[in-house]
Amino acid sequence: MSWLAVTRDGVVLTLHIQPGAKKTEIVGPHGDALKIRLAAPPVDGKANAALIEFLAKKVGAGRTAVEVIGGQTSRTKRVRIGGVSAAELRALLQAKAPS
Repeated sequence: MSWLAVTRDGVVLTLHIQPGAKKTEIVGPHGDALKIRLAAPPVDGKANAALIEFLAKKVGAGRTAVEVIGGQTSRTKRVRIGGVSAAELRALLQAKAPS
C-alpha cells in the first residue's frame, strides 16, 4: 500500500479526493493514493472538514487525531492519523481498499 506510511506519531495517508460527489465513501487505490469521494463541496474548507470527520469516524478516533498535513487546496492530500497503527488502519479499510 504505497498510500500508507508509518510514522512515530501514527500513520500518514496519501489521498486523492473527489469533492462534490453524491456520497462520501472510500473508492480504493488510485495510482499511489487512496481515492475518497466526498459529498462536501470544495469551498471554504468544507471538503477538508468533511474528510477529517469521515476518517475520524472510520477509524474510531477523535477529530483531533486526524490532521491534513499537505495539500490543503489540492485534490491530492496527505493526512496524518494519530493513535492508530498501520495494521489497525489496514483492517478498517481493507474491505474498501484492497492492496
